[in-house]
Amino acid sequence: MSWTDERVQQLKDLWAQGLSASEIADILGDITRNAVIGKAHRLGLSGRPSPIKKKPTRGATILALTERMCKWPVGDPKHQDFHFCGKPSLPGLPYCAEHAAVAYQPTSSGKKRDEDRSVGAA
Repeated sequence: MSWTDERVQQLKDLWAQGLSASEIADILGDITRNAVIGKAHRLGLSGRPSPIKKKPTRGATILALTERMCKWPVGDPKHQDFHFCGKPSLPGLPYCAEHAAVAYQPTSSGKKRDEDRSVGAA
């Protein structure tokens, strides 16, 4: 199989219509899916999202939360798009690793000493 000008134009047209590489290969005939992908890449045709990849979820609603999900609130509770993080939480904590790092800040040693002094000074 060779890439004639006619077949290249047909590839461009089918690609622009949103057909998958497999569908384009079937239409063109005597060509593999990978050959279509390679040619599209070399032609600089726009990339498309993989149909296999899931779109990112927006998090979890209060009704969807389980004890193993991050309960970090996202957004304004007054708005309709308010939700909770929903990622897997760390064992024994209500938050995922990212939000636990924000929620549980270690105290600095200087701050701790100042607090200890003020308790005894009263």
